[in-house]
Amino acid sequence: MANKQLHILSSRSRSPILLFTICLFAFSLLFLLFSLSSRHPSASPYPNINPNLSLKPETSFVASLEHFLNHKYPRSFSSSPFPTVSEEDVSRFDNQVFSKERDRFYREPYYPLDLPIRVYVYEMPSKFTYDLLWLFRNTYRDTDNLTSNGSPVHRLIEQHSVDYWLWADLIAPESERLLKSVVRVERQEDADLFYVPFFTTISFFLLEKQQCKALYREALKWVTDQPAWKRSEGRNHIFPIHHPWSFKSVRRYVKNAIWLLPDMDSTGNWYKPGQVSLEKDLILPYVPNVNLCDTKCISESESKRSTLLYFRGRLKRNAGGKIRAKLVAELSGAEGVFIEEGTAGEGGKAAAQIGMRKSIFCLSPAGDTPSSARLFDAIVSGCIPVVVSDELELPFEGILDYRKIALFVSSSDAVQPGWLLKFLKGISLPQIRGMQRNLAKYSRHFIYSSPALPLGPEDLVWRMMAGKVVNIRLHTRRSQRVVKGSRSVCACDCKRANSTVLVL
Repeated sequence: MANKQLHILSSRSRSPILLFTICLFAFSLLFLLFSLSSRHPSASPYPNINPNLSLKPETSFVASLEHFLNHKYPRSFSSSPFPTVSEEDVSRFDNQVFSKERDRFYREPYYPLDLPIRVYVYEMPSKFTYDLLWLFRNTYRDTDNLTSNGSPVHRLIEQHSVDYWLWADLIAPESERLLKSVVRVERQEDADLFYVPFFTTISFFLLEKQQCKALYREALKWVTDQPAWKRSEGRNHIFPIHHPWSFKSVRRYVKNAIWLLPDMDSTGNWYKPGQVSLEKDLILPYVPNVNLCDTKCISESESKRSTLLYFRGRLKRNAGGKIRAKLVAELSGAEGVFIEEGTAGEGGKAAAQIGMRKSIFCLSPAGDTPSSARLFDAIVSGCIPVVVSDELELPFEGILDYRKIALFVSSSDAVQPGWLLKFLKGISLPQIRGMQRNLAKYSRHFIYSSPALPLGPEDLVWRMMAGKVVNIRLHTRRSQRVVKGSRSVCACDCKRANSTVLVL
């Protein structure tokens, strides 16, 4: 009995030590868990960012390009030589593709509906890629070197720099990439699509006319002599032709390819009939000229938006843009309306940003083409776009519903005396607030960045491309087997012109 009591006393004497040890261990465990959670990606203001990446996404084209050329430019540059291709080469490549696609068909349960999209990026000679980027960087000016209508050339290139953002993401090391919708493949036979990294807009604006045309012809020959091009006649090749003047002298030779466009003018002013269609091409948004007004910014600016309708830009345009002069004549001097001439330079950017953030609605009429960069400036500024452009096609419309963030008005209604202002004043406050909240959610889809972010415009490009791949294979194989004298593949020349429908 004495021994038992002694054991109990000894156990009791050790219990405070044991309790202290357990508490210390629990505290250490909690500290460890807290430390790990503080480094978890969800704690970051960029929740989708790879935790291995230390850099905040860069959204400035000039800043991103400077970093790219200084840190990513290859010290020893290698590119594929100008090819010499025989029929045997094309046949051999066709057999390789057949073998790969057959294996995927029997192995993958959802083939050909599949993500990620497999893209082969051509390694073109430096004259088509890096040399043009260096040319832009070394000649960059803010307001010098104007176009014929007074727009700063380099700023115009920035607005159409979709070719840079897509290429920079595709060629980045996988450890630095965030997108899951697209993967770069090293072998052509593995590819769903082929990306042509030629900077058509930079070459158009910064090279002499004849020099530019000669470079276009060289790029055309380089690409069209590739076995993959000859096999599909270019149907699975992607050309960034985002400025409507770029690559114009040789477009007829690449009309089967996928064009990345700012819009799809059906009037024939910019694209020849049959060259562009929603079936094969893709509309991409302009790069915004103003900074993002995020959810917090929109919420804080609600009570400060004292201007009913805002517009700052070129007041006289050609083609469909003639509607601008009519709108100016109708709206100038009206209460709550601010309209003024403006450019896309740095001063114009600051003025537009301030004006859009102080306005409820932003007028977005057609320019020389049906689209206008002003639409995307308004979206990222939290200013509800009022679109007056009857021929407009919109980017990613297979994914995004623009009726939730914009108002669409026919040109004939917009120029009627008093009609537009009466219409805007009739929009209820709850509807305005709802559209502003939607703008805060949608704006991320229009901000290009490096690294490219999930649900950003680069990501939506490849999600939209996934819907084209099956149709591309259909037309490619059909063209390979159709015999001479057969009826040709149906073209889109008879496509009915788009007409804008007002949605309340």
